[in-house]
Amino acid sequence: MSAAATTGLTLDTGALLALDHPGKAVAMQARLDEARRRGETICIPAEVVAQAWRSSRQARLARLLKSPDIDIAFMTLSVARSVGLMCAATSHGDVVDVHVVLCARQRHHAIVTSDPRDIARVDPTVPRILV
Repeated sequence: MSAAATTGLTLDTGALLALDHPGKAVAMQARLDEARRRGETICIPAEVVAQAWRSSRQARLARLLKSPDIDIAFMTLSVARSVGLMCAATSHGDVVDVHVVLCARQRHHAIVTSDPRDIARVDPTVPRILV
C-alpha cells in the first residue's frame, strides 16, 4: 500500500506525545487538520492512549480524544487473538505496535509514528509518517 492510497491516519504513542511536545505540536496538529480537511479518518488504538496519557494537563491530547471524528480502536477478544497471531508471525512482542499495524491495515491508513523502524519490523509495507 502506498501513502497515496491511504484513507487516513492511525496514530501510535509517539504521535500522541507529539501533540503536547513544544517542538512538535504545531506540525502534528497541522497533520491532523490536513487529514480532516481531506475527509480522511483518524484511528487511535486504546492501548496507545494508555501509553501516552500521563497527566490531566495534556490539553491537546485530551481535546483530540474528545473529538467525535476520532475512532478509538478497542482490543476485543477477536482482535487480541489476531494481534497474538501477528506477534507470533513477525516475532514482535510489543502488542501495542502490532495492534497499531493491524488497525492501519484494516483501515488502509498510514501510521504516524516516532519510531518507524519498530512499525516496519511488524509490516514493512504499511506507510509510515515520521513525527
